[in-house]
Amino acid sequence: MIDIAIIGGGPAGLTAGLYAARSGRSCVLFEEIFVGGQAAKTHIIENYPGFADGVQGSTLGLNMEQQAVKFGLEIRYDPVEKLELKGGVKRVITKKNTTEARAVIIATGAEPRKLGLPGEERLTGAGVSYCATCDGAFFKGRDVAVIGGGDTAISDALYLTKFVKKVFVIHRRDELRASEVLQKATFSDPKIEFIWDSIPKEFMGEEKLSGLLTENVKTKEQKRIDVDAVFIAVGIEPKSNLVKDILKLTPEGYIKTDCIMQTSEKGVYAAGDVRDTPLRQVVTAVADGAIAATKAVEYLSV
Repeated sequence: MIDIAIIGGGPAGLTAGLYAARSGRSCVLFEEIFVGGQAAKTHIIENYPGFADGVQGSTLGLNMEQQAVKFGLEIRYDPVEKLELKGGVKRVITKKNTTEARAVIIATGAEPRKLGLPGEERLTGAGVSYCATCDGAFFKGRDVAVIGGGDTAISDALYLTKFVKKVFVIHRRDELRASEVLQKATFSDPKIEFIWDSIPKEFMGEEKLSGLLTENVKTKEQKRIDVDAVFIAVGIEPKSNLVKDILKLTPEGYIKTDCIMQTSEKGVYAAGDVRDTPLRQVVTAVADGAIAATKAVEYLSV
C-alpha cells in the first residue's frame, strides 16, 4: 500500500506529486499518455510568473516532471479504469493492476469541448483538430480556420500564422472575449481574417476535410469556407467520469471541493481544472496541487 495516489499528470498532479514526495510520503502518479496536461499543448504560456518572455508549455511540463521525480515521485503510464474511494483504504484499478492507497488526489483535468456537428467525428485527425500546437505544422502554406473567440482560440490563430497561408477565425459574436494583448496582436496580423456573428454548421469532406459550412446568426445566411483544417477552441469539459457516481459534482460535472481541496469523500482531494473553481490557469492548478498534497499529508498524519 502507498500513502498517496495521484490521478492525472498535468500541472496540478505534478505539483501535488512534488509536495507529497518532498514530505517523505510514498506517492504514485497515474497518467494515460504523457504528463503536462493541456499546458503541454500550449505553444507559449505568457502569464506564468517567473518567465518574462514566456515559456513553452511542453518545456514547463517537462521541468515539472523532472523536479517531482527528483524528489521521489513515481509516475506510472497506466490508464485508470476504476476508483474505489470509500473507507480508509482507496483502490486505483488500472489495466495492469490494482494499487491501494491511503489518500487520493484527483487531478484528471479537462479536455476540449466538441461541437457535435456533422462530419466532426469522422474527420477528426483528418483536418479537424483540437490542438493547434500539435497539428498546425502539418498544414504549412494552406488555409485553415479556428473556431472560438477566447484566449485559447486567438492564441491558436496567432500560432498558426507561423505555418499557414491564411487563418479564418469563426466567432459567434461581433467582438472577442480574448485579452486585449491577444486582440491587438491578432487584429494587426494580415494572415488572420475574422468571420463575425457566425457559427459552424458542418465539417465537409469525405476522407479528409475540404471545407467548413458556416451560418450567420443574424441573417441565417450560410457560406462554405474552403480550408484544409479546422481547429476547435470553444472551451473545455471536466474529465470526471471516473468519480461521477462517487463524489459530489456540479451540474457541469466539475468536482466540488472546499478551500483545502477536500471532496465529499474523506481522504480524497481534487486539484486543477477538474474541480469547481473560478479560474482555470496553470498558476491556479499548481496552487491547487500544492494545497491538496499538503492537506493529504496532514490527513495521513492524524
